[in-house]
Amino acid sequence: MNQTQIRIRVLVDNHAGPGLHAEHGLAFWIEAGGMRILFDTGAGTALIPNAGVMGVPLKDAGMVVISHGHYDHTGGLRDVMKMAPLAPVYLHPAAVIPRFSIRPPGPPRSIGMPPEVRESLQGDKTARIRFVRGPVEIFPGGGITGFIPRETDYEDPGGPFFLDSEGRKPDMIEDDQALWIESGRGLIVCLGCCHAGVENTLRYVSRITGAKKIHALIGGFHLGGASRERLEKTVSAIEQFEPEILAPCHCTGDAASARLSEGFPGRVLACRAGEVFSFPG
Repeated sequence: MNQTQIRIRVLVDNHAGPGLHAEHGLAFWIEAGGMRILFDTGAGTALIPNAGVMGVPLKDAGMVVISHGHYDHTGGLRDVMKMAPLAPVYLHPAAVIPRFSIRPPGPPRSIGMPPEVRESLQGDKTARIRFVRGPVEIFPGGGITGFIPRETDYEDPGGPFFLDSEGRKPDMIEDDQALWIESGRGLIVCLGCCHAGVENTLRYVSRITGAKKIHALIGGFHLGGASRERLEKTVSAIEQFEPEILAPCHCTGDAASARLSEGFPGRVLACRAGEVFSFPG
């Protein structure tokens, strides 16, 4: 690969290409700015076998970025920390707190970081665990947002999420963050689940980088349960940034993916485990 080229490989998604494992989760392998970055780690069963099939050397990760603390993005983190013991791990402090999904009549379901992963983080005595609350440039031409301000009136975390099993404390998922990369054609923005909302995220990325144009938006848009009104407002918000590529996956939802394809004809690409996206640096 040309050293100035940016490449994003989808290691984990709900859907997978031939010979790869699918699971409810997300992980990207990003090569940019001379760095190898693992963005999220899936739910824990698909990352290592898929990386092996795709020839991705997880042991050579230069850093790990966690978009938020749900199990489907952190399940493979303990294994990666063992494989790449020198790689710094970037995440928001709230990523380690317990959290629950409550959908009556079913019982509360724990959806936070798996206990063994949390214990690995808390027991790590090195300086590689980097808790970040605000925007941070993690390599030349690339960074993470930290907490994303919630400014729109139509976006919410996207589900019945709580900080307690009794459902008394709503979880706004304040640890949700996105990763951005400067390319020769505009910003590339990688989303984990975008619990902060797509418009809130794009507004904030534009504010902290000064970029008015988003070249590519890749990842989970978390619109599976979105109302028609929210879908329409989201499409309108994305249009303002004139993206050339949209690659929705994971938690985006079939209806939302179809609406994005309708709203951005020819610009929505398949995004499942095994896909590779290349961009000029």
